[in-house]
Amino acid sequence: MVTLSSETRGRGVRLPRSARRAQLLEAAQEVFVEAGYHSAAMDEIADRAGVSKPVLYQHFPGKLDLYIALLDQTSEELVDLVRQALSSTTDNKLRVAASIQAYFDFVDSHNAGYRLIFESDLTNEAAVRQRVDRVSQACAEAIAVVISEDTGLPEPEAHLLGMALSGMAQVSARFWLAQRSAIPRDEAARLVAALSWRGLGGFPNIKDGEGAAGEGEDPSAG
Repeated sequence: MVTLSSETRGRGVRLPRSARRAQLLEAAQEVFVEAGYHSAAMDEIADRAGVSKPVLYQHFPGKLDLYIALLDQTSEELVDLVRQALSSTTDNKLRVAASIQAYFDFVDSHNAGYRLIFESDLTNEAAVRQRVDRVSQACAEAIAVVISEDTGLPEPEAHLLGMALSGMAQVSARFWLAQRSAIPRDEAARLVAALSWRGLGGFPNIKDGEGAAGEGEDPSAG
């Protein structure tokens, strides 16, 4: 998400529509994360953005519209991170590590925006529930495609493993962030990746950059 300076946020500053939209979404994320959907007020969002309330409503007709737009943007960013991780290498061991790292990076550097996806207080709203489910499915499916291609597993089995890997990654990353433990972020991601690779590396045909994953291989090495 674009971070705007206090000068840019000031009232009376004319911005291109796309820049104004980015400004409003940034302010909305701050308020929604701090207060939750139900307690967040459009007045507060407008004030945080440094605009009048009519300007906010010109871009987003209502609070739900604003929340969904922000959820769509945040979800797209996570899916893109996972896809980029998967395409960053053809070494499957490194792919697993990169995918896990993507989740840790996302929760650690996203101004708590991950809460809109994983900790929303509006999942009883159908449009929100649909988007939350969709981002989980999209990440799992991206991982499942690689698993299916490299193991020969049927699509339903590969999809299950993709969901398991993505679920473990996001739950572990959120737990790590909430605990603010002494484990550095990258070390925490490496530990989870080692566990994941130990399981996936045992499937026939799946290989790392040095050949087949052997039974005695240490997945945390290298």
